[in-house]
Amino acid sequence: MTPILAEEDVASLVTGLNFAQKVDRSLTLIEQAYKEHGDGLVVANSLGKDSVVVWHLAKQVGPDIRGFIVTTRYKPEETVRFMHEEVARYPELRIFKNDEEIPDRLFSTDPDRCCDILKVQPTRKAIEEMGVTCWVTGLRCTEGRTRTDFKEREMRDEGLLKLNPILIWQEREVWQYLALNQVKVNPLYAEGYRSLGCAPCTKITAGHDERAGRWIGTSKCGGECGIHTRPLKIDYQI
Repeated sequence: MTPILAEEDVASLVTGLNFAQKVDRSLTLIEQAYKEHGDGLVVANSLGKDSVVVWHLAKQVGPDIRGFIVTTRYKPEETVRFMHEEVARYPELRIFKNDEEIPDRLFSTDPDRCCDILKVQPTRKAIEEMGVTCWVTGLRCTEGRTRTDFKEREMRDEGLLKLNPILIWQEREVWQYLALNQVKVNPLYAEGYRSLGCAPCTKITAGHDERAGRWIGTSKCGGECGIHTRPLKIDYQI
């Protein structure tokens, strides 16, 4: 196994490696991190296409690898059903949710605060309760304008490695992997969605940017919920 260097140029890897090489690289990234962190390595599973690819890859590296799902009161029914199906198949997937009261339609009046309460805070709780030292994500640098500056291995919080093993994959390669390995996906993709989130903040759109349908009509349009941009190793209140 060839060690993967943190300083490698991400943009050149996107176009410079073929599909098979990217799969091997992703497996190597997870394997190296698993050797370093053991049970402290945990997969963040959003139930989207990218997360289920990462979950499938991780299970090839270590069948006992755990994961967590952050859900909200606004998730579409299809996503909730898919979540329960996945947890039934993989009981090592834990569900985290924040049920505290929030102002009505906070998702439209203050979407940043809504995401912080319903997504970021439960993620912090998951990392704390599960003893996570390395969290594995399905983030890709080709998804949209807000995801071009990430690295495959990042230390954004002291004592918490963030691993993005499919960072350099293209959207078509994600679907290629899912098809070749017959991995089940959220049924909303069959309706035309390309990026999935909470129902009020996710629309079907056309165009190059996969995340263009997220938070349309707000300052967050095509942006981030905060899980990938906010500190996670701090006190939480749920």
